[in-house]
Amino acid sequence: MDDNTYYVEQAEPDYKARSYNWKTAIGLQRVDGLTPSEYLIETANANISGEITLGEAERRIAEYYEQKPTDTDDERRSEEADKVSAHIAQILAGKTFKFAPSELLAVHRRLFDGVFDHAGKLRDCNLSKSEWVLGGESVVYDDYRTVRESLNYDFDREKAFDYSTLGERETVDHIVAFITALWQIHPFREGNTRTIAVFTIKYLRTFGYELTNDTFEKHSLYFRNALVRANFNSRKDGIIATQSYLNAFFENLLFGGKHDLRNRDLHVSESGLSDFENGD
Repeated sequence: MDDNTYYVEQAEPDYKARSYNWKTAIGLQRVDGLTPSEYLIETANANISGEITLGEAERRIAEYYEQKPTDTDDERRSEEADKVSAHIAQILAGKTFKFAPSELLAVHRRLFDGVFDHAGKLRDCNLSKSEWVLGGESVVYDDYRTVRESLNYDFDREKAFDYSTLGERETVDHIVAFITALWQIHPFREGNTRTIAVFTIKYLRTFGYELTNDTFEKHSLYFRNALVRANFNSRKDGIIATQSYLNAFFENLLFGGKHDLRNRDLHVSESGLSDFENGD
């Protein structure tokens, strides 16, 4: 019998993929203002260089925080950044995926296991969040009682969509529309942007995109702010929801675009720009 007929276990990613996965995982912590510790960076580099496996890296981080007290807010934020970074690297290394709401919940559960008590659970209350890019205003999210129904609707529509006749620009337009709608649902109490980013990367890989550039690593906060701008309208202030910023992000991610992705360009007005700590 031909050996190619046998199943084989998935191997560790190669050096390039390990490097991309970790850089993306670490970069995505910026969407919530988190910074991984030096220990996480050292552990990630040990995995990238091949000194330890990805499973060993994840265990190191878990054991580190079993022994380390996290009494202060800064310590708890560091723990979240480290654990979630390790979980993202592990998820991105895998080649399994199912396009369904259950996969989105599974991603959230795996990302925030040991971090949030509500990991993998849909939110049970309505939320608002002051956004710098909106001058303190909040996007209007789905009512928590309709979250599951909204997820099913958007996934069903996307699953039925035919990409085969689309060019690059039309592909970006449609992907952005789907991701924008998914984020606006805001299925979880916390961790929505990181969950949707990881889910998006996994989904885009099913299209054959390798996604090995630094767009998510360096511009994850831009990604979040662009999602905000794609979901906010204020007619009285002349502010209209626009996908143009997300389109620029995904053109860079998927097709080697050269758009200059600067957070200050997304702010709804000139006021408050001096308060933007990242300075881009």
